[in-house]
Amino acid sequence: MELLPVLVLILSFLVLLTMGVPVAWSIAISSLLTMLVSIPMWPALTTVSQRMGSGLDSFSLLAIPFFILAGQLMNKGGIANRLIAFAKTLVGSLPGGLALINIISAMLMGAIAGSAMASASAMGSILGPEMEREGYSREFGAAVNIASSTTGLIIPPSNILIVYSLASGGVSIAALFLAGYVPGILTGLLLMFVAYVWAKKKKYKVGTRSTIKQIFKTFIDAFPSLMLLVVVIGGIVAGIFTATEASAIAVLYTLILGFWYKEISTKDIPKILLDSCGTTAIVMLLIGASMSMSWVMSYENIPQNMSDLLLGVSENKIVILLIINLVLLLVGIFMDMTPAVLIFTPIFLPIITKLGIDPIQFGIVMILNLCVGLCTPPVGSVLFVGVGIANTTIEKVVRPLVPLFVAMIISLLLVTYFPGLSLWLPRLFDL
Repeated sequence: MELLPVLVLILSFLVLLTMGVPVAWSIAISSLLTMLVSIPMWPALTTVSQRMGSGLDSFSLLAIPFFILAGQLMNKGGIANRLIAFAKTLVGSLPGGLALINIISAMLMGAIAGSAMASASAMGSILGPEMEREGYSREFGAAVNIASSTTGLIIPPSNILIVYSLASGGVSIAALFLAGYVPGILTGLLLMFVAYVWAKKKKYKVGTRSTIKQIFKTFIDAFPSLMLLVVVIGGIVAGIFTATEASAIAVLYTLILGFWYKEISTKDIPKILLDSCGTTAIVMLLIGASMSMSWVMSYENIPQNMSDLLLGVSENKIVILLIINLVLLLVGIFMDMTPAVLIFTPIFLPIITKLGIDPIQFGIVMILNLCVGLCTPPVGSVLFVGVGIANTTIEKVVRPLVPLFVAMIISLLLVTYFPGLSLWLPRLFDL
């Protein structure tokens, strides 16, 4: 194993990040510097730029801007309020009712919008002040909002699962979408258990029990929003349309829904499109730069060398999966989810393939790992959004976050060592 390319890649990337260089440019520049170890400057520049361009030349990637636009339309279209009202009638009378409402609403909103930050922003803005008025501590409310917002990255439709499909060389998006349901719901249930116990211990106020009529009314109000999941996932699984086509249908459906709810008008469309373009540009730059780094690593034979190194330590599935989980948890603390998936999938995929682990299961395990990183400093984007909306500090939120982290880790370990949790639904539909 040649150490020089590996050292140049790792050290240059870390130095650039430490200097405050944006992640996408840090990835691209460190890839270029690594290529300069092996070939002259102009061929290296040409190769890296070509790989950035060709990395974006994928029909599957077209789903990402459409799902981002659909998420923006949902966020502005009053969907969050209806989902919260529905969740409130279901669990509002339990201890920690508002915290449970936050988690259920975040699962539904995240699944529909496919964005953890959109979910954290919507739920924090609406439920945060209400939780505080009911006697919940601001820090506990923020912690619940931050942790629960990540469940939507596992429950489909999810942009990051599309990114993993691309990085893995074509794992079925439909299979990944189905594989995410049970782990996502399991994580949500574990978070709800922690919130229930914490609220009971702190003796937070309990809401009134809703009548069947109230539950039915809020369900009918939220039904059109919930139907998006049936339309998108049902259409993909039934083979009516691809994930990319489903994303375009999601945009059309949410646009019609926004006008139907009278929450969106024609004057709102330009800003929604502009916000979506800005988010898409950031994501696509990250994907292009990460694809160039993945190619450079392959050129320098880094994935194969890493595979030999890890398998030299042990060939026991349990040990290797534990090591990979620890590495990904560490990576998630310092790196955003999209580049982490694009960079580390080609490194770990040969290893898990040799061990006979299904790439679909590994995709869910990887995303669950990186979800924890979204809630931790120094680059935890969801953490910063949740703390900012709650108008508190990271130091104060850490204590109530710890038991929620434990719940997420338990879910991760269950999905890691019990493949059926993620593979049951894809196998049921023969995917």
